[in-house]
Amino acid sequence: MIYFHTQDIKFTLKNKVILKQWITSTIKKKKRKAGELNFIFCSDDQLLSLNKQHLDHDTYTDIITFDYSQGNPNLDISGDVYISIERVKENALKFSKSFEDELHRILIHGTLHLLGYKDKTKIAKAEMTLQEDRCLKQLPKF
Repeated sequence: MIYFHTQDIKFTLKNKVILKQWITSTIKKKKRKAGELNFIFCSDDQLLSLNKQHLDHDTYTDIITFDYSQGNPNLDISGDVYISIERVKENALKFSKSFEDELHRILIHGTLHLLGYKDKTKIAKAEMTLQEDRCLKQLPKF
């Protein structure tokens, strides 16, 4: 039960079926089940507003993840993953990646957050990046 939405922007995600299968496969490989997952593509301003309102951060970010399974490994993972398309575009340029490659990294980054991975410390961030890289290798080419 993976859904893709847009909020306050026009954006069309390509290869939705393949991406849903990839995200579901990633979750299964981590010995979990997907509940309801909503990926919401939005603007910088929308994400900044959420960041201020819910996290008390006054900074732009590329992603905010709301985990509704409360980190409970016995529950299906469910949550909302907000992604700023503007940040993804900017980060793709910054890291010399295609927009699609950066978007796929962010999609799996949000999924990994829902699976319990963190990125607040240097060690946790390194593990998150390692997991992202492993997952990205499993994404079918289209």
